[in-house]
Amino acid sequence: MDAESGPGMGSAKGAGTDSGTEPSGAEPTPTAETSPGTDPTPTPDPQPGTPSLHPRRPLRRALTALSLVLLLLVLLTAEGALRVNYSGEPAPGTRTRDQDALWLGHAWVDGRKGEADVRELAGRLRGTGVRDLYVHSGPLEDDGTLPDADYPKARWLIGALHRELPQVRVQAWLGDVVASEGPKGLRLERPATRSAILASTRRILAAGFQGAHFDLEPLHSGDRDYLTLLDGLHTLTRAHHALLSVAAHQIDPLPGFHSFWGATTGHPKWWSQAYFGQVARRVDQIAVMSYDTMQPLPSLYGGYVAQQTSLALEVTPGSTQLLMGLPFYHENRFGHWARAETVPAAVRGVRLGLSRTDARRARFGVALYVDFAATDADWRAYREGWVE
Repeated sequence: MDAESGPGMGSAKGAGTDSGTEPSGAEPTPTAETSPGTDPTPTPDPQPGTPSLHPRRPLRRALTALSLVLLLLVLLTAEGALRVNYSGEPAPGTRTRDQDALWLGHAWVDGRKGEADVRELAGRLRGTGVRDLYVHSGPLEDDGTLPDADYPKARWLIGALHRELPQVRVQAWLGDVVASEGPKGLRLERPATRSAILASTRRILAAGFQGAHFDLEPLHSGDRDYLTLLDGLHTLTRAHHALLSVAAHQIDPLPGFHSFWGATTGHPKWWSQAYFGQVARRVDQIAVMSYDTMQPLPSLYGGYVAQQTSLALEVTPGSTQLLMGLPFYHENRFGHWARAETVPAAVRGVRLGLSRTDARRARFGVALYVDFAATDADWRAYREGWVE
């Protein structure tokens, strides 16, 4: 997620295509590499009625067409399942547990926000379930360092928020691009980079933050270096009696879907359910970025969120707080249609997934992305669907 322009999951890269056609009627050009003794006379074109010189081409085309048909059938079946997943009524009591979170933009720590803004925010949050505030305080540099100049008003903000909202926890939201799909970004395989991230975390905790919330993207499923980083970070945050929180990729909607998507686009996007569980066991909070789903209708999006909620609940230990992201922004671009990814659809999906999987889960909530793009209608839908 980008703290000022929306989630940072980049659109999939277009894969190159091969038409499968070959030049027809062209004579081979003799070259210096022609072997001695070969006959340079070109093969004559076949006469009408003569069998094709390329008998594999029709078969290849038929197999390609069959693959596309099968893929279309799989997608249509999956979309139908999502629509069914959106049916029914949520169980009573599947409402806020007062463990919700809100992502806040960088303006809160760089001097653009003042006391009046804090009072307005406090008025907005009173009576809701928001307990944690993720304040954008980065981004990290590509070597893992974090300049103190990036969050000059942090101490003021933490004090002002605690005066207005004593119950909230203020965490530093730190992110950066991971060099998993290109040359630029964090290289988590380097011990020096991981050590620098630990040092940066020590400094933000010393500044008064009650936790560190990391949003590193894109992270491919199975990334062992990320797990190593989380092990080190959790040891550090526990020693400071602080929280370790992460923003997490979505879980495979179909088994192994991240492998298929990665092979066809170069951007796997999803995590396996097993890998999600490995991450969840290493942190105090895990917030699923359950938006940018490519779903075209509210019912399909809501069914997708219900599925994601169930998949996440199944592998998140009860000791880890699980949060499902709500789209408090309104963009139209590849992978995100504002008309489909709405707060009412997301809230209903969360409640349906919670109802079916673990309705009594205590350490559970929703995370609102993001304050500077939210509308009054978003806040009203959150209150009416989840809080009241």
